[in-house]
Amino acid sequence: MTKKNLERASFNNPVFKISATIVTLFALWGMLSPQSMTTIAAAVANYIGNSFGWFYMMSVAFFVAFCLFLAFSKYGKIKLGQENEKPEFSFFAWISMLFAAGFGAGIVFWGVAEPMTHFANPPTGNIEPQSAEAARVAMNYSFFNWGLHQWSVFTLVGLALAYFQFRKKSKLLISETLDGVSKKKMNKTLKRSINILAVVATVTGVATSLGMGVLQINAGLSHVFSLPNTGGMQIGIIGLMFVLFTLSAITGVNKGIKILSNLNMVLVVGFMLFFLFNGPTVFILETFVLGIGDYLTNFVGMSFQMTPYSGETWVKDWTVFYWAWVITWSPFVGSFVARISRGRTIRQFVSGVMIVPPLIAFVWMSIFGGTGIYMDLFQNTALSTAVSENVATAIFVFLEQFPLYGLLSALMLVLIMIFLVTSADSTVYVLGIMTSDGNENPSNAVKGIWAVLIAVITGVLIVSSGLQGLQSVALIAALPFTVIMLFISVSLMKSLSQEKFEVVIEEHEVKLNPVQASTKSSSKEGERQKNPKNSSVEI
Repeated sequence: MTKKNLERASFNNPVFKISATIVTLFALWGMLSPQSMTTIAAAVANYIGNSFGWFYMMSVAFFVAFCLFLAFSKYGKIKLGQENEKPEFSFFAWISMLFAAGFGAGIVFWGVAEPMTHFANPPTGNIEPQSAEAARVAMNYSFFNWGLHQWSVFTLVGLALAYFQFRKKSKLLISETLDGVSKKKMNKTLKRSINILAVVATVTGVATSLGMGVLQINAGLSHVFSLPNTGGMQIGIIGLMFVLFTLSAITGVNKGIKILSNLNMVLVVGFMLFFLFNGPTVFILETFVLGIGDYLTNFVGMSFQMTPYSGETWVKDWTVFYWAWVITWSPFVGSFVARISRGRTIRQFVSGVMIVPPLIAFVWMSIFGGTGIYMDLFQNTALSTAVSENVATAIFVFLEQFPLYGLLSALMLVLIMIFLVTSADSTVYVLGIMTSDGNENPSNAVKGIWAVLIAVITGVLIVSSGLQGLQSVALIAALPFTVIMLFISVSLMKSLSQEKFEVVIEEHEVKLNPVQASTKSSSKEGERQKNPKNSSVEI
C-alpha cells in the first residue's frame, strides 16, 4: 500500500473518525463552557469514587495475583513470539523505554510531594502529624501507591497484546485480546466500540500526566527563575512540548523515543546517585530497607483497605485515584510495552514490567521523599508545610536545600520535560496504531492529528479546572475499561490453557503412534501457514 493510500485508509477508519470526534467535542466543551465541564466532571467523579472505589481496589488486587500466577506457573516459559526469536532491544533500553512511557513524569511530580504530604497529613487520624510514626506510615503508603499494583495494570494489558499479536498473529488492538473469551467471532461494532473506548481512555490518561507535568514545570520556572505562573505560560509550555514530542514520534521507536528514554534513564540514575551520597545516606538506605519490609508486611491488608466505618476519603483521594489513573494509561502503556517486548517469555515480561520499575520507584521515593522527611524531622526545614501549600513546587523547594541549586533545578526541569515528551511521543505512536487498524507503522499525518488533540485537551483541562479536573476525568474514564480488563484476563487465560492443552494432545499422539503423529503435525503446520491467525503455535 502506498503512503497516500495508507493515509487515506487511516482517515477512513471508523475508530479514528469517531474517537477523534469525541476528543474534539470534549475539548470544545472545555473551551466554550469550562465551568459546566468542571462541575459535571467533578460530580460524576465523586459519585464513581464513592460508589465504585471497592471495585477498583478488588480489580487491581486481582490483576496483581493473576500476573504473578502467570509468571510463576507453567505458562511462564511461553515466548511472546516464535521460539527462535530474540528480544529486539537490550534490557537497559527496554526498561528505560517502559519506565519513561509508564510513569516517569508522575514519579518526579510525586517523589517528594507524596511522602511529605502523608507526613504532614497522615492517612489515619490517630497518628500525630510530622512525627516519627507519621514518617514511617508516609513512606509505607508511598511505596504501596507506586508499587506492584500500578504496574500489574500495565503488565496485564501489555502481556495480552503481545501474546495475541506475536503468538497468535493478531493485530495490535485491544479488541483482539478478547478473542479468547468466546468461540464465536466478536461483532465488528462491538470491537470498534472497545477500541474507541481504549483510545479515549488513553487520551484521558496521558492528558492527566502531561497536565501535572506542565503545572510542575511552570511552578519550577516561577520558583527558580521568577517567571509568571499563569495559564498563558502553561499553554506556552504545552506548545514547546507539542513540537518536541511530534518530532520524536515521527522519527519512530528506534530513534527518537529510544534515544530520549535512554537519556532520561541516565539523568534519573545521576540524580539518585547525587542525592544518595550528598544527602543522609545511611538514613536513606535504612528508609529503603524498612519501607520494603513494611510494604511486604502490609501488602495484603493495604490491597483491600477501605474505610466504610469511619467515612474517611483518603483511600478514594489517593489509592483509588491512582488505580483509575493507571487504568486509563493501560491501553497506551500496554500497547507500547507489547511493541518493544517481542521475543521475551511471559516470565521475563512480567518480571521486567511488573517488578523492576516499582523497585526504581522505591529507590527514588526513599532518596527524595526520605531526604525530605529527614530534613523536617532533624533539621526543622518545614519542607512539608511548603509542599502543603503547593505540591507542584515540592521538588524545587527540596532542591533549594542543596548546593548547586540553580544547576540542579535546570537539570530537573530538563528531566521532567523529557519524561513528558517520551510519554507523549509514545502515546502519539500508539494512538496511531490503535486508529489505523493495528498498523505498526501509522502515517505521520495520523500521528500529527493525535499530537494536536493531546496538546489541546491537556491545555483545556489545565486552564479550565487544574489538577482537580485532571484527576476527575481520569477517574471517570477508567471505570468501563476496568471491566474490559477483567474480560482480557479471562480471554488470556483461556487461550493459554488451550495452547498448553493442544501441546499435551500432540505429545500423547507421538507416544501412541509416532508415524501418524508426525504426518498429522506436518498437516497442522501447513494449515498454520495458510491461516496463522486462527492457529495455535507449539511451545
